[in-house]
Amino acid sequence: MTIKRRDWLVLAASAAFTGVSWSQGLDHRHAAWSQLLSQHVVLLRNGQASEVRYAGFAAQRDDLRRYLSSLSGVTRAEFDAFTKAQQMAFFMNAYNAFTIELVLTRYPNLKSIKDVGNLLSSPWKLRWIKLLGDTVSLDDIEHGLLRKRGAYDDPRIHFAVNCASIGCPMLREEAYVPDRLEQQLDQQTRRFMSDRTRNRWNEPLGRLEVSRIFDWYAEDFRLGHKGIDSLQRFVATHAPLLADKEAERTRLQSPQVVIHFLDYDWRLNQIGAAA
Repeated sequence: MTIKRRDWLVLAASAAFTGVSWSQGLDHRHAAWSQLLSQHVVLLRNGQASEVRYAGFAAQRDDLRRYLSSLSGVTRAEFDAFTKAQQMAFFMNAYNAFTIELVLTRYPNLKSIKDVGNLLSSPWKLRWIKLLGDTVSLDDIEHGLLRKRGAYDDPRIHFAVNCASIGCPMLREEAYVPDRLEQQLDQQTRRFMSDRTRNRWNEPLGRLEVSRIFDWYAEDFRLGHKGIDSLQRFVATHAPLLADKEAERTRLQSPQVVIHFLDYDWRLNQIGAAA
């Protein structure tokens, strides 16, 4: 896969646009982002998953870019004065909103976000995002900032950031906000763990089948967050969401439970894609 010259120009234009400084300060309610999400995110399976109206985002791209500019206008000094919850909400909303913008640079002519990239640089490693006085990539936001050891140490971030793919935890239908962040992250976790298309007990095979996310980021579930210091303990805590029968739930709480990681679906999470 290669990035065409026009795509680089679009990314450069996006980076330049989002570098505009806004003097009014950041809206920690992220109301503009919430409004876009409420219009263009459609919930599936009783809220366990979602699909995205990318055409709708494209039609309101100016609104999206104004929101991205408000994020890019935050200085490092301003960010450092944020509370921990404000910082986490800022990064998670930034990751999700800039991901939408990245998809729009090629939409509707792509089937997966992985179509944006080349053999030398994945879409997540492209440095085009103006943030905190630097030019960063999506990987920098997720791995260098949100997952940085000692910063937040919260594995629930994996259920909050969305990589524009069907296999990824759902894009939330509202922005993350500091005063409700704990409840929002807990709900995102329950939603993802309840989705039997991604996490389930397979009784005939006698094994727990879970998202590949738990393979890639197993170390994050050993940080001791809320008393959880292993992937097995995390699974045991959420056993009621993964199986219906009491005997199955009991087996899930065993340290010897067999865990199988499912293949990841990288198709774009657009309307109708999962049908």
